[in-house]
Amino acid sequence: MVNAPLCKGVSAHGRSKSYHRRGLWAIKAKNGGKFPVHAKKAQEADKATKAPKFYPADDVSKPVPKNSVTTKSAKLRSTITPGTVLIVLSGRFRGKRVVFLKQLESGLLLVTGPFKVNGVPLRRLNQAFVIATSTKIDVSKVNTAKFTDSYFAKPAEDKKKKSEGDFLFEEPEKKELSAEKVEDQKTIDAAVLPLVEAVPDLKAYLGSLFSLKSGDKPHAMSF
Repeated sequence: MVNAPLCKGVSAHGRSKSYHRRGLWAIKAKNGGKFPVHAKKAQEADKATKAPKFYPADDVSKPVPKNSVTTKSAKLRSTITPGTVLIVLSGRFRGKRVVFLKQLESGLLLVTGPFKVNGVPLRRLNQAFVIATSTKIDVSKVNTAKFTDSYFAKPAEDKKKKSEGDFLFEEPEKKELSAEKVEDQKTIDAAVLPLVEAVPDLKAYLGSLFSLKSGDKPHAMSF
């Protein structure tokens, strides 16, 4: 018979009656007059793995994991191939059109005007700041093996302490190109210029500046 409540707080059977009906007296008598106590293994394991309440004052040095990250050159856009005419969007020669020669190890683009056409020498450009046009020439026979990132590295200058008067009255020195770089530019121009002249109106196209007028939509244009 279920010990149903007669009303709130009052059951049909009292504590003594429920004690005998549940057979607790038999369990107690079997264990020497006491209820059996089971070891709490789960709680002991939790206490062993529980984080301490307080931490040591001294910082414990931990080794920094080494990430084996290798630097890779940027992937060249599919629209930019050797010989493609590019439009420069930033920098000293913005608006000029140049000829793309090859991609360097750093991911930068090696371009030239040529210098005799529009005054743009051998330079490195980021492909994010150029627009690739559909005009192309064949530059496969142009030898550019000499030109690497180290070729464009600036020479180490002697660091001298300058006084305040030196900064105020000293005129900036004009750096002249070395004879080697001048000859390299003439060699590249001699190889690229005949290729440019072989295409009708390409020399005039490279010599003109790119500009936009009010209302022009570059994203809707075809170059």
